[in-house]
Amino acid sequence: MKKKVYSSLDDIVADVPDGARIMFGGFGGAGFPNNLILALVRKGVKNITAISNNCGTHDGELGLMFKNKQIKHVIASFPGPHALHF
Repeated sequence: MKKKVYSSLDDIVADVPDGARIMFGGFGGAGFPNNLILALVRKGVKNITAISNNCGTHDGELGLMFKNKQIKHVIASFPGPHALHF
C-alpha cells in the first residue's frame, strides 16, 4: 500500500465520485467527521448513499448534505428526530 500525504480535505475528497457509498462515523451528535462533510459539500458530490448511525441535525452533520440535495439514500440504525430531511 502506498503512503500518501494530503495537504487538505479538499484534496482527499477530490476523487470521490457521484454515487459513492460513504460510511460516516459518530454516534448521536458526537464524533461526526464534520470537516470531511464540509469538504464534500464544497465539492458538490451528488447521489451519495450515506451509511451512518443517524441523519444529523438540520444545520449540521449530514443535514448539510441533505440541504444541498447531495444524499440519495440513507442506511441508518436510528434516523433520529431530524428525519424530516426525507
